[in-house]
Amino acid sequence: MTFRATPEPPSRHRPRRRHDLVAWWSRRQGHAPPDTSPPPAADAHTGPAAGAPETTAPEATTLWRMRTTVRDEPGALAALCAALAGHRVDILALQTHPLTDGTVDEFLLRAPDTLPSGGLADAVAAAGGRDTWTERADTHDLVDAPTRALTLATRTALDAAELPLALRQLFGRCTIHSVPAKSLSGRSLDSTPPAEGILEETVMRLRDPSGGAIVIERPYLPFTPTEFARARALVELDARLGPRIPHDGDVLTLPEGNAITVRRADTGDLDAAREMHARCSAATLGLRYHGPVGDADRYLAHLLSPRFGRTLAAYTASGRLVALGHLLWDGDETEVALIVEDEWQRRGVGGELLRRLVAMAAETGCESVYAVTQSANTGMVAAMRALELPLDYQIEQGTLVLSARLDPAPAPEPVLPLPLPAPPHSR
Repeated sequence: MTFRATPEPPSRHRPRRRHDLVAWWSRRQGHAPPDTSPPPAADAHTGPAAGAPETTAPEATTLWRMRTTVRDEPGALAALCAALAGHRVDILALQTHPLTDGTVDEFLLRAPDTLPSGGLADAVAAAGGRDTWTERADTHDLVDAPTRALTLATRTALDAAELPLALRQLFGRCTIHSVPAKSLSGRSLDSTPPAEGILEETVMRLRDPSGGAIVIERPYLPFTPTEFARARALVELDARLGPRIPHDGDVLTLPEGNAITVRRADTGDLDAAREMHARCSAATLGLRYHGPVGDADRYLAHLLSPRFGRTLAAYTASGRLVALGHLLWDGDETEVALIVEDEWQRRGVGGELLRRLVAMAAETGCESVYAVTQSANTGMVAAMRALELPLDYQIEQGTLVLSARLDPAPAPEPVLPLPLPAPPHSR
């Protein structure tokens, strides 16, 4: 079924009682307005008066992400909030996704450590929630939704290779596939969806501005029309901006004294890459592409496309391309690959490209990268070992797969959401 994304309906004003407004204003301002009512008297038998500082140690808590579907009728959300409050659960953030037969409410919660996910689900079910899903959250989830969306849009605007990563971060645990319009042999794959895209429960198919399709899969949780609209907005931004990558380069001096420039590459480097292939030996091409040497040039347009990953190029001072390094998005995994022209091998060029590719992978949140090569490719093995990261080796019929577990890059400080108003009395 194909859905046309529509903007979310404007939120309805909810009446508040006076004491609710006072409590909300107090949290926003950091101090309460003057209270004209007399303070309660202290009771000598029961302890200090109300409002005196407590000395009880803070309760250990856990962050949860929770999504549930409720009826779109007055009081439904209020009942849900009251049920959570009854278990001492604090609502840190709330998003709503309207459906034709209800509303999907997505919460970020802080709950006592003693309350398991099953207890959360039972409390929500008793308050009228259905199809409830929960998972552990962390401090990165404390960034509010508008800030997250603007950050992802900015990253996408600066670099076309960021679009698949932005979509993955927008929807959490999901798999992104970029499907080309044609195979490497030039055969049409009939993969291009209609301009408005297709939403099928747990799968979204969007037209890729560079051709083919972007497929987003999340088997454990259906996508909502609101999420479909958000994905389309990012893809439309990418289409309007056209091809783009950062072209800033670094000039490096090799141990032998030669200078090379390392910069991002794209399909604009296609001719230089073909010329480099022509200078490479059959052995070098075979170690890189694992197939007929004559087919090597056919892979270049795919490899240099920002949609499928990031490419680093090494150029000499005279403008000659001598090495390419690829960081390729492979569904949930990330592949690294290198090719260095014969004359420039064993000079540290490949190792420099690999270190930079692995740093890029860590910045995007990848937990590991892998390289597919042959057991005879001692140069690639040495470059992977020089990373000084934990390595796993798998060998099958002469093919060697090296996997490196990455140290995660430091995350930015989270942006804490504003305190939520008191639970509304009607939806």
